[in-house]
Order: sequence, then C-alpha cells, then structure tokens
Amino acid sequence: MVEIRFHGRGGQGTVVASKVLADALAKEGNYVQAYPEFGVERRGAPVFAFIRIDDKPIYDKSRIYEPDHVVVVDPTLVEAIDVTEGLKDGGVIIINSDKKPEEFKIYKIFRVATVNATGIAVKHKLGTLVAPIVNTAIVGGVVKILNLTKLESLLAAIKEGVPLKPEANMAAAKEAYEKAEKVL
Repeated sequence: MVEIRFHGRGGQGTVVASKVLADALAKEGNYVQAYPEFGVERRGAPVFAFIRIDDKPIYDKSRIYEPDHVVVVDPTLVEAIDVTEGLKDGGVIIINSDKKPEEFKIYKIFRVATVNATGIAVKHKLGTLVAPIVNTAIVGGVVKILNLTKLESLLAAIKEGVPLKPEANMAAAKEAYEKAEKVL
C-alpha cells in the first residue's frame, strides 16, 4: 500500500487534487481512498487530504499518520508546520515552488522535489493572479515524480472530474508532468 498526505490551504484545490489523482489511479485498476481532513475551516486555513493506493481492497479508514510521500501545495506550510511528521524513510516531499529542492532546509534530511505549479496555473489562467488554483498542475508533477499512474489516465480523470476549464487544467497537468524532475 502507498499512502500520501497532501498539505495545502483552503481554496487552493488540495482536496480536488487528491480526488483527481485517486480517480486516475482507479482508472488503472487500483483500489484507492481519497479523503480530506479539516474542521470548520475558512479560505487560507491549512487543509490536509489523504490518499491510499493498493492492488487489493483497502479497509483502513483512519487518518494517515506515517505517509510514504508528502505533497505540499502551499510552500509557506514548510516553515509553518511540520510537513515531515511521520514520513517514512525513503519518502519524497513534493513542494509547489519555483525554488530548487536544495533551497529547502528539509532537503538535507529528506528527499525533496519541486514543481512550479503556481507558475503553471497562472500561465494557464487557472484561478486568479492573487489566488491561482494549482491542483491539476501539482498532480501532474506528482504523477511524474512518483510514477504512480500514466499521464493519459490523469488527463482523463481531469477531463471527467474538473468541470471548469478542463482543457486548461489538462494542459497545466501535462506541462507540470513534462517539467517535473524525478527524485533519485
């Protein structure tokens, strides 16, 4: 089983990102769970989303405490909270940032990859300049970096599951996939 924890802020599309990724994985015959965790949150408040992936049915419905990988949709959270909490040895932290992985302090301890999902979302006019919606771009990078599913499955999941600007969202995911670098 592979478990992934997403960290984001309300309004960025963190929950939708996890759902779209889960839908892409299910298209290839995987068993998946995708669910958010938040209270009575407001736009901008920290949000968590979780995904479990397996080749057999998943019965565990608990929160993910020891993820295999972490996706950070809002890079300010790297300094605000412990995004590495419980991360398993060998896990990858994927951060939405235009910085290089080695520019993050956690790089010395953990495997870090970056994807400029914000820049890609702005380029494709997803959301606004002030509040870009980065969900499909970050998931394109996640698919490339973690090699979880095929790009075609992700694009089909976006086309079916993202009602606003599906073409622009697919283009953003594809661009992030092409620009993301695998972690060694």
